[in-house]
Amino acid sequence: MEWNIVHNRLINISFGLLLTNLLICWTTIAFPYLRSFKRLSQISVTIVNILLAFILASRWYLNGYFPLSNLYESLLFLTWCLTLTQMLVNQQIKSQIVNAISLPIDLFIIAFASLCLPSSMQQANPLVPALHSNWLIMHVTVMILSYAFLLIGSLLSILFLIIAQNQFVNLKGDSNGYLIKNSQRFNETVGTVYTQAINQIQIKPNIASRMNLLESLDNLSYRIIGLGFPLLTVGIISGAVWANEAWGSYWSWDPKETWALITWLVFASYLHSRLTQSWSGKKPAILASIGFFIVWICYLGVNFLGQGLHSYGWVS
Repeated sequence: MEWNIVHNRLINISFGLLLTNLLICWTTIAFPYLRSFKRLSQISVTIVNILLAFILASRWYLNGYFPLSNLYESLLFLTWCLTLTQMLVNQQIKSQIVNAISLPIDLFIIAFASLCLPSSMQQANPLVPALHSNWLIMHVTVMILSYAFLLIGSLLSILFLIIAQNQFVNLKGDSNGYLIKNSQRFNETVGTVYTQAINQIQIKPNIASRMNLLESLDNLSYRIIGLGFPLLTVGIISGAVWANEAWGSYWSWDPKETWALITWLVFASYLHSRLTQSWSGKKPAILASIGFFIVWICYLGVNFLGQGLHSYGWVS
């Protein structure tokens, strides 16, 4: 009973830190002269990550198995993966943009896990026979970590589309820059307009700033998804090996397996379009944005169906 009280207090503290951090992020973006608070934001994300790690490690120690026996523990682990991804990205960029778009997701997951799930689902449950395997850590952790990378990368693509709304945006492979022009007035070829923009007019500061922002968002989204996709691939392969060990078949077209394959195909198409430069600008961003919803269906949606081999330990 005492541990439950400590556990709930740590969850409440984590929620409070995430909410405060979100307000700090939005404030520093709206008022750039308050950038001194950026360090505080990064520290709070780290603290939340440590608190969640402590909660998960304690459940692991007390119950004797990796804490992924039910949906509640899975949601906590996903939040830990998301905050870990935010920490890694924050080390590479000097912007609050990733925290600003990721923290609402963190808050939603914590609130859903703590307030919406009944207390019976928040308690650790004995593992079903299929989960008594060393593949549990290998498969599930890699899959959820890949979800975290893919979700954040997709969120950046969604933000890219929001900022580029009603604009023609094209990635120039030879200049590493963007061409932005009102879509209603775009009547000439991309190459001609780009040449005229360089030779005949002076780009306004606000347009140049938007170009830099869009380029940064596009590159950052591409890199994060590029990290998540190999993890997703490894997770699917390890899951197939585990399925053969547990059920005697590498692939059963279970709803979870089917949507994992759909997720893989969506992001494989995105990366293929980026690597071959067959698509540029908004098209790959739209594909990645669709992937955001596909990941949620794969991770959470199919479990509410209560069908398939992966329905155990999640939603009853």
